[in-house]
Amino acid sequence: MVAWLVLDTPTPIPDPREVTPRGALAPQEETIIALFERAQESVVSITTEERVVDPWARRAIDVPRGTGSGFVWDEAGHVVTNHHVITGASGARLRLADGRVLQATLVGSAPEHDLAVLRIETGRDRPTPLPIGESGTLQVGQSVLAIGNPFGLDWTLTTGIVSALDREIPARGGGLVEGLIQTDAAINPGNSGGPLIDSAGRLIGVNTAIFSPSGASAGIGFAVPVDTVSRVVPRLIQAGRYSPPYLGVRHSDRISALASARGLKGVPVLGVEPGSPAAAVDLRPAGEDAAGQLVLRDIIVALGGQSVSSRAELEAALAAQTPNEPVTLRIWREGETIDLSVVLADPDP
Repeated sequence: MVAWLVLDTPTPIPDPREVTPRGALAPQEETIIALFERAQESVVSITTEERVVDPWARRAIDVPRGTGSGFVWDEAGHVVTNHHVITGASGARLRLADGRVLQATLVGSAPEHDLAVLRIETGRDRPTPLPIGESGTLQVGQSVLAIGNPFGLDWTLTTGIVSALDREIPARGGGLVEGLIQTDAAINPGNSGGPLIDSAGRLIGVNTAIFSPSGASAGIGFAVPVDTVSRVVPRLIQAGRYSPPYLGVRHSDRISALASARGLKGVPVLGVEPGSPAAAVDLRPAGEDAAGQLVLRDIIVALGGQSVSSRAELEAALAAQTPNEPVTLRIWREGETIDLSVVLADPDP
């Protein structure tokens, strides 16, 4: 039993405790704070709308549908986000860091890369675009920061590292989204479309998905690498879609790096899709020997005169070509360099 002391007279309120001086922030803390303060002005909160028809009132109204994130791409007011953030929506409103809420228009979308571009009219007072980095030189273990609006909590910062590279996940409309960055920076619903930045404050990816049995962050998030973003977004701004010619091969930067370590520079062919242009010229995919070791067969070293040694370089070379016209494909096969004439297919016949 606890005995309580009952006082006949009230006890005076004690003086507040003295605050212990904190001292200077650690250099790493100061760096992260500065990075966030610079980058948050370029990040936007996105609320999508869905048009609902009221059969009794005989009118259509736009109701809130979902939330996501995005970031300012250029001075013209283009904003990059994920395709899955805006798909199926009838409209979108963007809230800037200064509190302004603006209606956005859809410029273009690339479902295969889960990227979309919106546009806002900001007048003279335009938010600053994020500095652009590169993803081809990323290394596992590098520090990264993710900024977004998880669960509607605006301008949230999480930190982590690059956990892995060249990941692939199923696309929501079918197929695969390939070449992704994996990070342990906490990414949750609402972070989609927000930027992943490096310790220099540069954009290195667009946060796109998480792996989570519970639906919340489990320390495995994925981002579209900025090299892909830099290739796709200008095409979306120009034409509203991204449809490079189609070759029909599977490849992996991880295997390209292994080949390079063996002195074989190029993009190894890991798979050939039936009926594809690659199948038409009999490209030979990698296989396994009797011991289960990887055996590289055809390695793509150039396309249309452009040397290639990575996924990004091969996709950039494809994007520079015209569908249904022959182009020279240079491969390394069994110690020899061979030139093949291949007719690239139109992805949207």
